[in-house]
Amino acid sequence: MLHFYLAGINNQNFLMRDKETGTWWQQITGKAIFGPLQGAALELVLSDELTFGEWRSESPSGQVLAPVAKYTKEYDSNWEPDVAKLPVVISFPETELKSRDVVIGLTINGVARAYAWETFVRQSPVLDRVNGVPLLLVLGPDGKSFRVFVSRIDGKDAEFFLQADNKDWRLLDTNTASQWNFQGCAVSGPAEGKCLERVPALKDYWFDWRNYHADTTIYKR
Repeated sequence: MLHFYLAGINNQNFLMRDKETGTWWQQITGKAIFGPLQGAALELVLSDELTFGEWRSESPSGQVLAPVAKYTKEYDSNWEPDVAKLPVVISFPETELKSRDVVIGLTINGVARAYAWETFVRQSPVLDRVNGVPLLLVLGPDGKSFRVFVSRIDGKDAEFFLQADNKDWRLLDTNTASQWNFQGCAVSGPAEGKCLERVPALKDYWFDWRNYHADTTIYKR
């Protein structure tokens, strides 16, 4: 087991250092970039970026990590607008996205793709295929949270769309006409009880995602 602490910032991206070996690690890639473990990579653990309201609705008995009391006044509750104004240290003017454009980034078996957040919000749910894998990107009921799934049911590619005129947020699939919730699980219909495979995805600034994924493509539709 390794224990990490903040060691610095590289291109406005978090750098970690482990106490056991002194190795430096890059946040966005999880790769060791300097030290005894250079070249190694941490295993990515599936995580969510949800609003508190969405998380609470899914996990009503969940616990919240409390801030350290003596540092409470030092926490910035609205830091993103200030960060967005900072100049970037690296840019890619030849690309169609601006440096501070927010994207959803993901990789499928080494193939990377970025989805402009504004495009995703307008089109959700988004159906795509990356490296031969059918994907479903969905914006949550709160209009802020998002998740990505493999768009397959029982090994068969499937398409999904939001069910219209329904009080509860639900997706319908074209294979079985089952209803699916934001957790990617069927709650009614022939597929009830089945869940889609989750895909790790990162919400990031374009310049940061592009810097560490040089061969990334951009979703266009």
